[in-house]
Order: sequence, then structure tokens, then C-alpha cells
Amino acid sequence: MSEIQTPAKVTKTDAEWRAQLTPEQYHVMFEKGTERAFTGALVNNHDDGVYHCGACNAPLFTSDTKFESGSGWPSFWAPVSPTAVELHEDRSYGMRRVEATCATCGAHLGHLFPDGPRPTGERFCINSASLSFAKK
Repeated sequence: MSEIQTPAKVTKTDAEWRAQLTPEQYHVMFEKGTERAFTGALVNNHDDGVYHCGACNAPLFTSDTKFESGSGWPSFWAPVSPTAVELHEDRSYGMRRVEATCATCGAHLGHLFPDGPRPTGERFCINSASLSFAKK
């Protein structure tokens, strides 16, 4: 799939995000929550297409990089471009993890782990509530 360009930054007030998103989406994306494993709408999605940020609609991942990790969340071995997702150190809950956020709006997506398949060896473990899907 050809490289997809990251859109310009999107900034909204807390009230604007709350008005646009469901309570679950807001909790996951702007309060850094997590949906329960195996409950997300996109965990078992096998259609071809592009996964977008559920908040700002920026393209984040493609179906070409989605894989079955068994973790209970949609998992991808790479974003659509090197600039689509930003990574941050996360030391919450007494753990040291790498948080993945949307580079366009800053929404929390999930976490990055070093146990994915080739070619990257990475697993972007992403909440379905943080995503929308556009079928090809």
C-alpha cells in the first residue's frame, strides 16, 4: 500500500471532544483508559482497508499490517507511516511501557510491545474504541 500522509495537527477543547465522542471513546482516548480484552468491535475485523483515529480520522494502520496476536485487542506490526503514531514512555500502574498516541490529535491509542511478527518485531496493541475503519 502506498504511504499515507499524516494530516495537519487537530486541536479541540475537552468539551468539543466530549461532545463528539461516546463516553467509552473519550475515556480511552483522552483519559488513557483501556477497553476490556476481546470486547472491541475491531478485534475480529478481517476486511481490507484503513484504520483511522476515532477522534480526528487521521489514517493510522492498514489491514495489511494487522495480525492475530491473541491479546484481545487489534494488533498491527507497523503504522501507515513513520509519522502517523507518536510513542511516549508510560510508567503508569507500576509498569514501564511504550504508549502509542495519534500524532495528529494526541489521542491515546494503546501500547507498543517488542513481541510482534516480522518484519518489524513490533506489536501495536490498539483499543478498538480509538479506531474507526474504512473498508477498501
